[in-house]
Amino acid sequence: MTRLVAFLRGINVGGHVVKKDRLEEAFTSLGFRGVVTYRQSGNVIFEADDTDIDEVRARIEIKLRKTLGYEISVSIRSITELRALVERYSRPVNEGTSLLVTLLPAQVDRSALSLPLTIPKSTAVIYSSSGSEFFSLTHGGGEGGLPNPFLESRLKVKATSRNVDLIKGLVEKFG
Repeated sequence: MTRLVAFLRGINVGGHVVKKDRLEEAFTSLGFRGVVTYRQSGNVIFEADDTDIDEVRARIEIKLRKTLGYEISVSIRSITELRALVERYSRPVNEGTSLLVTLLPAQVDRSALSLPLTIPKSTAVIYSSSGSEFFSLTHGGGEGGLPNPFLESRLKVKATSRNVDLIKGLVEKFG
């Protein structure tokens, strides 16, 4: 059994309210065990026998589309991958600054972006990338919502962003 985390894009935003019990049942019906949400319903922890992450992601996306009636993009990481991410990319930030990770479902061609890159009309900086993650520093005033749509438009892929402190909490609780 491998402990995984599914990061769901678009849960409980834009009028789509999904109770955690409904999500947990959807994951359990796929044969996953130990299903629980963390802090918000867009973070689902579960255990799977299947180690083909692309296959697991496809099964979840199909199930959620059938259950909820709309598309949900899913990015999956193992607890081991999240632990490594926290160890490599955590760093102290100034008060009022947030360190975010934008998770992509799979690796993409990053040649369209030269990092570091300040998001236009803001002070938010995408400063690094590794595999299928991008790391950003935002500075309040609503900037926390900027990296996700910016990267989606530049890379032509769905993504979801989380504060690195949330990732740390996941690792501490479930790792």
